[in-house]
Amino acid sequence: MTNPSSDSAGAPAQPVSPPHVDLEVKDAQIIFNRVWAKLEDEFGRENLRFPKELILLGGAPGAGKGTNTPFIMKVRSLTCEPIVVSALLDSPEAKRIKDAGGMVGDREVVEIVFRKLLEPQYADGAILDGFPRTRVQVECLKLLYDRMIELRREFYDTPLRRYFRQPVIHIMVLFVDERESVARQLRRGRIVAEHNEEVRRSGVGELMEERATDQSEEAARHRYRVFKEKTYHALQSLREIFHFHFINAQGPLEEVQENIIKELQYQSSLELDPQTFDQLRRLPLASEIIVHARQELVRRLDDYEFQKSELFHRVLDFIEARIMPIVKRHAISGRAQINSEDPLLNDPEALAMLIDIFSERGYHAVVDLHRIEIPEQVDLKTGRISCRMKKVFRIMVSFLGSEIRRGA
Repeated sequence: MTNPSSDSAGAPAQPVSPPHVDLEVKDAQIIFNRVWAKLEDEFGRENLRFPKELILLGGAPGAGKGTNTPFIMKVRSLTCEPIVVSALLDSPEAKRIKDAGGMVGDREVVEIVFRKLLEPQYADGAILDGFPRTRVQVECLKLLYDRMIELRREFYDTPLRRYFRQPVIHIMVLFVDERESVARQLRRGRIVAEHNEEVRRSGVGELMEERATDQSEEAARHRYRVFKEKTYHALQSLREIFHFHFINAQGPLEEVQENIIKELQYQSSLELDPQTFDQLRRLPLASEIIVHARQELVRRLDDYEFQKSELFHRVLDFIEARIMPIVKRHAISGRAQINSEDPLLNDPEALAMLIDIFSERGYHAVVDLHRIEIPEQVDLKTGRISCRMKKVFRIMVSFLGSEIRRGA
């Protein structure tokens, strides 16, 4: 009779799986250098042309990233679809890594994201949703910015300079508190469930994704805490380096979008090359010259009356007699053009008075001088034509016209 114990003792021992070893190098500098060297070797240094503007978009679950992304694109005049990292990780490249038994770690994420950013369609700018999410990715982003600045300096005095512009990186976080986040996630779950139930019942429409975290309060809270502990802190660590925009997304959509507009207003000092900005700053901003425009207008009009009353009254008489009858006939359109050869308008000060008078009365006036040569004499021997110069002042007056129709 065979002894089972002796058989088992004589059988070869089953191999024991070694404990899993995470072979990914966690040193951000090493990861970045490997990815950069690979890209430089593949594309060439002169072709490492990253976007001029990057908006790194993060948000608490339910904060409205998906809802507000198209609006952010419109505010910043971006036309390319946002780069969603979670979608990139479902790309064929990422799937090849997973199919080969690998894990999509920081090195793979950094390389996939950097490759995507090099696509020509993102040259002017891109919204990057879901990056960085770890400390390693944060450090790699800092190193990328340093390299972008380095490339800019390297190619600044070459014909390739236009491809290496001053980079601008925005960190934008849409934030809601935990209570609001959980409520929005669960509400979204109910809406999706009702929609899918109707689709299954009627056979009309398309099923929507049902997220497990939208079905359970506990799961929704866990998702929010993961955001706070990982993504939020990763983005917060960049606020001292890049332009950080904290958007309160608790309120209604209109209020949230108003906050976004305020945060992303154009700022030339941040976006232009410093040399370009230094040249432009000699001219005042429109917002600066209008600050005291009303007070300055009042002062000038009073000066006209008390110091140059004779000319001032002549200009008023001219407007009343020659211009206003025509303006009144254009009350519906709100736009009138008057041509005049009156010698009064040859005086630059009279023109200034005319414009100020219309401004005070609520109109917008623009005066354009046209010089027309009028033939007067022909020399029959030489064929030379003598002309006199005719000066025609075209006065454009615009204002808010009348609405002839109200309603249907």
